[in-house]
Amino acid sequence: MDKARADLAVYRLETARQCIISAKALMEISDYKGAANRSYYTVFHCMRSVLALCAIDFSKHSAVGAYFRKEYIKTGIFDVSMSDIISEAFDIRSDSDYNDYFVISKKEVEEQILNAQYFYDRVEEYVVSKIKADENIC
Repeated sequence: MDKARADLAVYRLETARQCIISAKALMEISDYKGAANRSYYTVFHCMRSVLALCAIDFSKHSAVGAYFRKEYIKTGIFDVSMSDIISEAFDIRSDSDYNDYFVISKKEVEEQILNAQYFYDRVEEYVVSKIKADENIC
């Protein structure tokens, strides 16, 4: 595997890890919208980490999600439940960021964080295994 792609994948995975840490910290201070935002970005950076292995990227969040679903979920590399996590995280993040009247409960944020952590764990396992195996997966 190309070292630059592997390094970028690891960097993006670390960015995702920092986002989940931030989400948990924001939850602790009852900043639920902020925690939802960071949960979404955990998922987003995870997807971009996987795409980096093949030197693929997009300028739109929706394109990243669509490509990830098509190439990694529909093909069975990742569980289909991850598609729902992407959709829900995106919708809640959008509402949290752009809808002045959107309210998210502590329970909903806890679920978002659990989903983001699940997503991160699956992607980390995949990325690390592909880099260690030095596979050309593209």
